[in-house]
Amino acid sequence: MASLVFGPVSSRRLGRSLGINNIPYKTCTYSCVYCQLGRTTHMLIRRRRFYKPEKILTEVERKVEELRLKGERIDHLTFVPDGEPTLDANLGREILLLKRIGIPIAVITNASLLWKHDIRESLLEADLISLKIDAASQDLWEKVNRPHRSLQLNDILRGIKEFTEIFDGTIISETMLIDGINYGEELKRIADYLGKLDKLDAAYIAVPTRPPAEGWVKPARGGILNEAFQAFSRELGGERVKFLVKHGEGTFAFTRGIEDEIVSIAAVHPIRKDDLTKFLSGIGVDPCIIEKLVQEGKLIKLRYGEDEFYRRRF
Repeated sequence: MASLVFGPVSSRRLGRSLGINNIPYKTCTYSCVYCQLGRTTHMLIRRRRFYKPEKILTEVERKVEELRLKGERIDHLTFVPDGEPTLDANLGREILLLKRIGIPIAVITNASLLWKHDIRESLLEADLISLKIDAASQDLWEKVNRPHRSLQLNDILRGIKEFTEIFDGTIISETMLIDGINYGEELKRIADYLGKLDKLDAAYIAVPTRPPAEGWVKPARGGILNEAFQAFSRELGGERVKFLVKHGEGTFAFTRGIEDEIVSIAAVHPIRKDDLTKFLSGIGVDPCIIEKLVQEGKLIKLRYGEDEFYRRRF
C-alpha cells in the first residue's frame, strides 16, 4: 500500500500541496485514456470505507509537524489519490477532522459522482474543489473518460451545476485536450456549459504531461489549445481561463527515508527524471538511488515524448 500522505509537491494550481491518498490504487469511476497511473483495475461507483479517518488525521498531523520543524510551507492539504476520492465514504468526516489543522483543504475529483446528494454534501466543508470536465457530449466523454457503464453524462453535468450552486469555497475546472480527437463544436459546447457555472473561479485547459494509460495519447496541438482558449474566454472572460500545458516545478520535501518518500510520490505523480535528479543532487544525495529503486522493483521507467519518468511499480 502506498503511503496515505505524500509530499509536499509543487502543484501548478495549489502551490505547495501535501497529498492525501485516501483511495487504493486505481479504484475509480473512470478509466481515462490519458491517466498517468494507467488503466483502472477496480471500476466502482458505490462508495466504500477504505481507511479509518483517524488514521489519515494522525498521518497528516505527523507530516505537517515534521515539515513545520523543517521550515517547509504547505499551501493546501489535497485529496489527490490513486483513484477517485469521492468513492471514499469517509471523505466528509476526514475533511472535518483535517480542518482543525488550519490549512486549506482541496479535493481533486473527476466529478462523476456529484449527481449523488450525499457526495455533494460530503464536499461542502472543503476550501477548494477541482472538477474534471473533458466533454459535454456523450460520445466524446465515453471515448476519453471511459466511464463506468452505469454512469450518464447528463446526470453528472446536472450534479456539477447543483454542487456549484451550494458550495461556498473556490471552484476550478480542468479540461484535458489530446491530439487525434475531432473536437469540432465540442469546445464551444464545453465553454457554453462552463459559462453556466456562475461560481466557477477558473477554468484550466490542460494537456497530458506525464506518460498516459494509452500509448496513442499525445498533447493537443497549439491550434486546438488556442481554439479552446478563445471559446472559453468568450463565455468566462480571458482572466478566468488558464493553461496547464507545462510540467510543474519538480520540487519536493522529504521528512523521512528518502527512498520511501520517492516511492510514495511516484505512486500518485510519476516523477520526471530530470526533476528528481536535480533535486537529489541539490540536497547532496547520490541520484544513483533512483536506479537502485528500479532494480529493486519499486519503480518503473516510462518515456513520454522526450522525457523519462519514474512511476511506482504496483
